[in-house]
Amino acid sequence: ISTARKINEEELAFAKKTFESWGLKVVFGNNLFQEHNQFAGTDKQRAADLQQMIDNPDIKAIICARGGYGTVRILDLIDFSGFQAKPKWIAGYSDVTALHYTLHNLNVASLHSTMPINFSSNTNNSLESLKQALFGKLISYNFLENNLNRIGNAKGKVIGGNLSIFYSLLGSDSDINTDGKILFLEDLDEYLYHIDRMMMNLKRNGKLSNLAGLIVGGMSEMKDNTIPYGKNATEIIAESVSEYDYPVAFNFPAGHIDNNNTLILGQTASLKVNQNY
Repeated sequence: ISTARKINEEELAFAKKTFESWGLKVVFGNNLFQEHNQFAGTDKQRAADLQQMIDNPDIKAIICARGGYGTVRILDLIDFSGFQAKPKWIAGYSDVTALHYTLHNLNVASLHSTMPINFSSNTNNSLESLKQALFGKLISYNFLENNLNRIGNAKGKVIGGNLSIFYSLLGSDSDINTDGKILFLEDLDEYLYHIDRMMMNLKRNGKLSNLAGLIVGGMSEMKDNTIPYGKNATEIIAESVSEYDYPVAFNFPAGHIDNNNTLILGQTASLKVNQNY
């Protein structure tokens, strides 16, 4: 299904073949190829596809085809009561972060993962991580150190996703409690001063002070003004959490990058940041 931007069948061909090679049967939402301005159908049509896939007992996982914008527009149109009783995987990233936060408040785990629109350019590691998560295999990652990392160990439920979406949900019913949790953040195509604005908002809302740990993924294609901001995105984030003592890890291989590895949100994980990883 697409909870946001429109898509066509040709753009899904590679992903469909990939899923079928994993032994899965691909079912398209009834309204998947509808168009309403930039959206994959009207809000009601996109919500109907999500509702049908949630309620259909034969559907074992729901894969969001792409991001863009629009997921937040359908959240209040969905009845999640049956889904809470019999949850299934919902996978995606970027704009789908709005759905992940809603699921977290329902105490339902979900997959922050690549999406079919990206499959043809994803690394093998990215696709394999999604396959492992869907089939219930334990996932662990080692990734390169960064001089901005803060050493330490943490354990907690993993939450998060796209920074801009998190920022946009503050104060709404989809806002989340971050206390004692490991927060993951990534973003794309933002002005550096706006990264600082969003991090300051999270900080002033108490979202950063009581974390168990922080993981930062891709901060891709950032923009600057004619008068430079003076710091890059990772430096801005590091500064915003400098007064706290939980472990912080940069360079995590997830986000708007080809090597977009799957994170299981809403489940407990361990984070170990040392001199080597």
